[in-house]
Amino acid sequence: MTPTTLLAEHEDADTGHVADLRLRWVEGFSALGPSFFTELRPTPLSGQPYWVGHSDKVAHLLGLPAAWRTDAALQALTGNTLVAGTRPLATVYSGHQFGVWAGQLGDGRAILLGETESGLEVQLKGSGLTPYSRMGDGRAVLRSSIREFLCSEAMHALGIPTTRALCVTGSDAPVRREEIETAAVVTRVAPSFIRFGHFEHFAARERDEELRALADYVIDRYYPACRSTDRFNGNAYAALLEAVSERTAALLAQWQGVGFCHGVMNTDNMSILGLTIDYGPFQFLDGFDPRHICNHSDTSGRYAYNQQPNVAYWNLFCLAQALLPLIGDQEIAVAALESYKTVFPEQYEARMRAKLGLTDRAESDRGLIEQVLKLLAQEKVDYTIFWRRLSRYMAGDNPDTVRDLFIDRNGFDSWLQSFTERHANIPSAKAADLVLASNPKFVLRNHLGQQAIEASQRKDHSGVATLLGLLESPFEEHAGHDDFAGFPPDWASTIEISCSS
Repeated sequence: MTPTTLLAEHEDADTGHVADLRLRWVEGFSALGPSFFTELRPTPLSGQPYWVGHSDKVAHLLGLPAAWRTDAALQALTGNTLVAGTRPLATVYSGHQFGVWAGQLGDGRAILLGETESGLEVQLKGSGLTPYSRMGDGRAVLRSSIREFLCSEAMHALGIPTTRALCVTGSDAPVRREEIETAAVVTRVAPSFIRFGHFEHFAARERDEELRALADYVIDRYYPACRSTDRFNGNAYAALLEAVSERTAALLAQWQGVGFCHGVMNTDNMSILGLTIDYGPFQFLDGFDPRHICNHSDTSGRYAYNQQPNVAYWNLFCLAQALLPLIGDQEIAVAALESYKTVFPEQYEARMRAKLGLTDRAESDRGLIEQVLKLLAQEKVDYTIFWRRLSRYMAGDNPDTVRDLFIDRNGFDSWLQSFTERHANIPSAKAADLVLASNPKFVLRNHLGQQAIEASQRKDHSGVATLLGLLESPFEEHAGHDDFAGFPPDWASTIEISCSS
């Protein structure tokens, strides 16, 4: 479908009913013109909406007033009324899904309200049908909306580039998935929601004028240094590809370091800004298994934890193909991807050295990292707990708290001796501070999210608020909340997370 203006067709509520969130809106993505989107309003949800969770930190980031959670805001952020000053729209893109060209996709259930003066876009996910919904219903369920809200904020607190989430609102409106669930809307925030798939869309249709306009917009807004580079004989589009490659490499190094599995790394789920985007069947590792597959729909294991860095490069190659009409030379396009192969391992090793409390670099570090990961994988030792206990050991705790995680005590003791020798010339206090700041105590494990979800389904949203508080400062001890940092219960392994949301 060719994007067009369909605002009038979706005016199913009184256009005079608007909510003034006291935000100043500016022209951003909408300046690209109607080839890139369809204007339309969110579709109101039946039933009285209610607050499920909210982030005051994101509210402050947007410049919202202190008392922003009014009934008018609740209605507007559920999609039942308009937000004053906005031009809601859904963008069109295409992409590869599970390695196969899927053709035209687009914002099938997300509507962009616009861009604020703060330089952040605000988007409602789950806000109803759009021209790009295909066979979908345009809705999101409470279950997946809570997971996205919490994980967006958790990743930010871990220092990992990500979209953010202002709030989740719920409704008793029924939504059919594998079973009947209730609807919810996530208010997402990011500098841009542009994906690799936006470029693929226009390249596949040989619409070079729109492709160039999109690339120029991204360069001028987010990568201005590409205009003055000496790289690639001053080719700004090749410089853009290289910059995106390097941001993506750094992002993947952070994912791998913290044990994060995205689960559905399709090209339409890859941010042009190197952000983590589209939280669906994600998972933080429990027991360390490099081949872990978190997405129940991923029967081939394409998006297994240890495959993520290679998949990211494959996706970047798709972006390179899309930009080739602008770059003009295939050899230059391939060269623009080369830095990924050096940036990722460098960034990953830097992350792992920090987790080990190493304040300098030595040739032996790679072997030390590989050896401990091999030990963890052999016994599927809990990834987050191991690193946190190692941090506590460095801070003065009994080493048995770490040793008790291993059946192969001799193997771990041998590694610990090498680790101790490596630290011989590193001030212990400095190393302890580094490991405690690099290894979180709290991550959003599946079972923790599930417990909060089940409580919210009973209209008890206190679990969401508690989890958010812990995840917003995951490196702190949070006395009295050790249960949230403990081993997952046996039933956690039975939780199945799929693309269905």
